[in-house]
Amino acid sequence: MGKIVDRLLLLIFSLIIFVAAIFVLVTASSWIPLEQASQTLHNFYYDKSYAYAAIIVSVIVLLIAVRFIILTLRPGRAQVPSIDQRTDFGDIRISIETVENLSLKAAGRTKGTRDLRARVRVNQAGLEITIRTIVDGESSIPELTEEMQGTVKSYIEEITGIPVSAVTVFVANIVQSAPTFKSRVE
Repeated sequence: MGKIVDRLLLLIFSLIIFVAAIFVLVTASSWIPLEQASQTLHNFYYDKSYAYAAIIVSVIVLLIAVRFIILTLRPGRAQVPSIDQRTDFGDIRISIETVENLSLKAAGRTKGTRDLRARVRVNQAGLEITIRTIVDGESSIPELTEEMQGTVKSYIEEITGIPVSAVTVFVANIVQSAPTFKSRVE
């Protein structure tokens, strides 16, 4: 609700500033004759209906400006992206970074992988986890990635209780292991 009110105040404030800027532009460009401008200024001084309207508008603009100054200077509550769950005992918030680290831990259990990176996105069906890895050239890539997908999916669902809709494994490269030579002693 507060954000809606702030947006409405910002709209009103912007419209008033827009009208004031046009008034200053028209006045500075001498498009309004001097006699008419001085008559309007005279009305503000001596006709109370003009003065009261100007005072009310000025107070409203001043209050809105003070509100925006307070919002700007108030320390922000920078929120870390998280996954929120509600239980009978209260709310649980798990950061996306935590789920990424858990994914890396589970993916690291798969032999033949290195240089793992994870990215987690949240959608309606659950979590979408993307694992980027480099594999050795000795293992079957389909078997290795299928094992990694199953391990990551079950581990994340078990630890966090959040359903995983997809685990995508991106094999960025392969690394050939150095051949081992046996020296012959004669």
